[in-house]
Amino acid sequence: MEQNNTQVTVIKPISGWQSLDFREIKEYRDLFYFLVWRDIKVLYAQTIMGFSWAIISPLIQIIVFTLIFGKLAKVPTDGIPYFLFSTLAIIPWTYMSSAMDASSNSLVAQKALLGKIYLPRLIFPIIPILSKLVDFFISIVIVIAVLVFYDVSPTWNLIYLPLFVLMMMAVPAAIGLFLSSMAIRYRDVKFALGFIVKLLIYSAPILYSAQQIPDVYRFFYSLNPIVGVIEGFRACLLGTEIPWLYIVPGMFTCVIGLVLGALYFKRMEKVFVDVI
Repeated sequence: MEQNNTQVTVIKPISGWQSLDFREIKEYRDLFYFLVWRDIKVLYAQTIMGFSWAIISPLIQIIVFTLIFGKLAKVPTDGIPYFLFSTLAIIPWTYMSSAMDASSNSLVAQKALLGKIYLPRLIFPIIPILSKLVDFFISIVIVIAVLVFYDVSPTWNLIYLPLFVLMMMAVPAAIGLFLSSMAIRYRDVKFALGFIVKLLIYSAPILYSAQQIPDVYRFFYSLNPIVGVIEGFRACLLGTEIPWLYIVPGMFTCVIGLVLGALYFKRMEKVFVDVI
C-alpha cells in the first residue's frame, strides 16, 4: 500500500497577545534585505543632488538654529560653541525624526504589497530604521568636519558610540511599531505625527543644554530616551564625562517601549489586511 507523505499546513487565526516569531523573520531574510535595498535605491531616485541632500538638509538646520538660538537668543551651551553644540545633536535627531516618520507610515505606504502576499508584517516598520542609516552615515561628514574645525580630538569615549547608535535606532523603532499599527486603522496618525515630531525636538537637549533643567526634574526628564541619545553623542564625541545617571533611565524606557511596541504590533497584526 502506497503511503501518502503529503504535508498539511493548518493556518489558524491569531488571537490574544502573541510572542514574536524570530524564526519566521529569519526565513524571509532575503526578501527583507531586498526591501531594505529597494528603499535605499529609491531614496533619492530622480533627484539632481542625490545623496548630497543627506548633508544639505541637516546643515541648513544647524545654520538656522545657530543664528536663532546661538546668536539671537544666546542659549547657554556650557561653554561649547553653538554651531558645534547643535551639530552633535541635529545629526542623530535628523535620523530619528525621519526614521520615525517613515516607520510610522510604513504599513500605509506598503499597503499594495501588504494585501497581495504574505510575509512577516514586522519587517515593514523596521525597513526604514535600516535604510535611513545611509543618510545618517553620510551626514557624519558634517560632524567630522566640525570637530576638525574646532580642533576636538577623539578620546576613549568613542568606544561607547555604537551603544548610542543602537539606542538611536531603537527610539524610532519603538515609536514606529506603535504608530504604524495604529495608522493602518486611523489615518489621523499621519497628520498627528508631524505635529508630534515638531514638539519632540524641544523635549530633549537638542537646541538647549540639559544643565538648564532643574535637578529636581532631571530624573523624570531623563526618562525620555531621546535625551540619552543626545547626551551620549555629545559626551562621546567631545570627550566629556558621560552622564550615565541621566542616560540609563532613558535606556530602560527605550527597551520597554521597544518590547511593548513589538507586542502591540503583533496583537494588531490580524486586522491589517482587513482594514487597508
